[in-house]
Amino acid sequence: MPFCGNCGAEINEKQAVCLKCGCAIPRQGNGNVFDDLTNGTRNKWVAIILAFFFGGLGAHKFYLGKIGQGILYLLFCWTFIPALVSLVEMIIYLTMSDKEFAAKYN
Repeated sequence: MPFCGNCGAEINEKQAVCLKCGCAIPRQGNGNVFDDLTNGTRNKWVAIILAFFFGGLGAHKFYLGKIGQGILYLLFCWTFIPALVSLVEMIIYLTMSDKEFAAKYN
């Protein structure tokens, strides 16, 4: 179940407002990647593709909001260690259910 961004109360996915604080709940976009970035939700498949193609540069970490880890990947990209780690992370993302991914990264 999602949580209210204002007060942290658990909310139903179909609610338009939080019952605890009255804050409006943003609705999901139309599936566009840019909608995902603007409303704070992150798509599992975008993270998988970024980890596969640009994982050595930390693109998936930046996408998931892990800026510090993304910078670390950039600093050590010349060693190819981040590329190997990102392939392992891609496999982890692939084996996660959508609910697990949403709970961890949204």
